[in-house]
Amino acid sequence: MHILIIGAAGMVGRKLTDRLVASGLDGKAVEKLTLVDVVPPAAPTGFKGKAETLTADLSQPGASEKLVAGRPDVIFHLAAIVSGEAEADFDKGYRINLDGTRFLFEAIRQEGLRAAYKPRVVFTSSIAVFGAPFGDKIEDTFLSAPLTSYGTQKAIGELLLSDYSRKGFFDGIGIRLPTICIRPGKPNKAASGFFSNILREPLSGQEAVLPVAENVRHWHASPRAAVGFLLHAATLDLEKVGARRNLSLPGLSATVGEQIEALRRVAGEKAVKLIRREPDAVIQKIVAGWPSDFNPARAIALGFRAESSFDDIIRVHIEDELGGKIG
Repeated sequence: MHILIIGAAGMVGRKLTDRLVASGLDGKAVEKLTLVDVVPPAAPTGFKGKAETLTADLSQPGASEKLVAGRPDVIFHLAAIVSGEAEADFDKGYRINLDGTRFLFEAIRQEGLRAAYKPRVVFTSSIAVFGAPFGDKIEDTFLSAPLTSYGTQKAIGELLLSDYSRKGFFDGIGIRLPTICIRPGKPNKAASGFFSNILREPLSGQEAVLPVAENVRHWHASPRAAVGFLLHAATLDLEKVGARRNLSLPGLSATVGEQIEALRRVAGEKAVKLIRREPDAVIQKIVAGWPSDFNPARAIALGFRAESSFDDIIRVHIEDELGGKIG
């Protein structure tokens, strides 16, 4: 089996690579891994098959064609400009998030026109495809009407994936990831980054900034759950999914205040005192346009799973990133 991961240098891409190296895919060995990003991905450690690491920008002509020419069996498309950056740089957001996705899908179609080829494509979308006003919970039939450039770009990608799948050019599934929390590493330009920052930094004994009120509610899942989503999507019988190829995935709805209380229970008052309140009107406006709770009945029925408490999400971070110890 040949697997292509686009966006392999990112946090989720690295963790997905590690899981594939350790366990294969659905019990099947991976003979070849092609890891691609705009910065050089790290070579997988301990991989017994053939590994190829490449730098490429899908928005550049010819880049996708070169990747697809190797005819990977499964393509994970994780690459994207994050929400805050896509909002701040309109041209870059559409070039990377829309043009890059469209060029990839078209390259797959053209490869299949040369000789039969129909890979599984797993596309990471976002809950940002939904826009206010919201009810208490977002149901599977809720209208996709984004209020940000990033959400619009992801929504267009979902439509393209559904249409290319309908036409039989590839077998695609789009998964709307909850906000991934707690993200390891350094803060990025995502408007949602503070959800991780206010937990990650205090757990390591560092100060963090909270730009919104504690009553802000949002939808979360851990990096460990995100990798599980991707692996399940890659092996799922898509006949069960049907024509609606994009799914809102399970997660945990929690307020910022509930996050902080979970931090207090797991790490104590000392950690909580490291959170500094600094309101940011730009971030507050972006976050206010995002959904805060879901009823992902389709995805749950199809076997997708996530954490059920924020205490669990914090413990996953401590186990996976801190060696089981709070710094």
